[in-house]
Amino acid sequence: MSQNTAETELTEVLRVRREKLAALIRSGNNPYTITKFQQTHHAAGIRESFTEGVEMNVSVAGRLMSKRVMGKASFAHVQDGSGSIQLYVSRDALGEENYAFFKSLDIGDIVGVSGYVFKTKTGETSIHAQQLTLLSKSLQVLPEKYHGLKDVDARYRQRYVDLIVNPEVRDTFVKRSRIISEIRRYLDGLGFLEVETPVLHTVAGGASARPFITHHNTLDIDMYLRIALELHLKRLIVGGFERVYEIGRVFRNEGMDTRHNPEFSLLELYQAYTDYNGMMDLTEELIRTVAVNVLGTAQIKYGETEIDLSKPFERISMKDAVKKYAGVDFDAIEDVEAARRAADEHNIKYEQRHQKGDILNLFFEEYCEEKLIQPTFITGHPVEISPLAKRMPQNEAYTERFELFIVGREHANAFSELNDPIDQRARFEAQAALKAAGDDEACDVDEDFLCALEYGMPPTGGLGIGVDRLVMLLTDTASIRDCLLFPTMKPID
Repeated sequence: MSQNTAETELTEVLRVRREKLAALIRSGNNPYTITKFQQTHHAAGIRESFTEGVEMNVSVAGRLMSKRVMGKASFAHVQDGSGSIQLYVSRDALGEENYAFFKSLDIGDIVGVSGYVFKTKTGETSIHAQQLTLLSKSLQVLPEKYHGLKDVDARYRQRYVDLIVNPEVRDTFVKRSRIISEIRRYLDGLGFLEVETPVLHTVAGGASARPFITHHNTLDIDMYLRIALELHLKRLIVGGFERVYEIGRVFRNEGMDTRHNPEFSLLELYQAYTDYNGMMDLTEELIRTVAVNVLGTAQIKYGETEIDLSKPFERISMKDAVKKYAGVDFDAIEDVEAARRAADEHNIKYEQRHQKGDILNLFFEEYCEEKLIQPTFITGHPVEISPLAKRMPQNEAYTERFELFIVGREHANAFSELNDPIDQRARFEAQAALKAAGDDEACDVDEDFLCALEYGMPPTGGLGIGVDRLVMLLTDTASIRDCLLFPTMKPID
């Protein structure tokens, strides 16, 4: 069949559906005027609770997904929010007129059905329909095999259709909701307070990222969509809250790929009187607990890889990881010139502004990240790439920071938070200098945050977890777009 023929047939089907709606309206049966339908049960509950031989009358509502007309009796399937259930529809039960009306319904129409539950000869739990009401007319045609669409973007652009025809997609988002609920439950159980902080910032800070810029007309100032939650949450630690967290949207004006979307969900939490070691313990137990409570196990599969979240997560410093996987010992590299020579020898591209610590991180990204399959905490990040982390007392070139890697991807980032306002100012100013030199991801000097630190912030551990990446891991999802209900898309026009 040619494309033109297929399009012509589709146009004809859409025309017929609109004619059916017009006829319903003319007869005084406009389905869009119906305001409610009393559901007594859902499909999954009926299948789970029905006992053969026990009378069970039900009223269900949902979308008509299939219809098999066989003379005086027909079978159909209705899909609601819990799943699908079979209908047995007969002329004797509905009457001649109503049965004819049923036969005129289209796949995709939303109906309400009342009847009693029974099991067919093949053992399928079904509803013998005694009343049927059209609740909404579908004027579009559902795809028969949505996975067969060549334009994969259509699944993301029309997520509502994707959810209708692909039960596994619906399951992913149910699990996403449960994952977030379990995160909250775990943290609330530890005495953390959930808070909300501003989305519009006057200073872009808390991470190395390019912000989205907007303009506030009344104040006549440029503002930034937040790139992180950090600096406002730490203000609350200064104010006396000892354990706070937020799960919120953040925005970064950067590239898009299977792991990055400009708008994503982030968990950040801060706990007074602990350090990054305390955050490692919390992170490990949080992820393990969420996996067990949502999936029923700490042994999960991602693609073809078995991941064991039940064992203690490995801990290794960034220097030791580079030594292990790249064969380069940064303890033997004395200065930035030596680091550049090592980079040249290993074809590591760097910029003139990069210092020794920056180059160590470039080695790590090139040689180590993809090797970290089982859960691994990478510790001891250089101070050059950690402007908000406390320095290690034994070696001030490095910080008390970790990143958690699983299946070669970063899933968490945490510090012993820098609470020295003098050191913090110096690092902010160094970042501002980088920004002035053209680094769009460097942060500005946040004078109000520095003022807060000058009032005194206790020793604090902080943690950030990308919620979307955690959902990807726990639902075995390859692309971040598959765990965002409405990922950012370029308009078709």
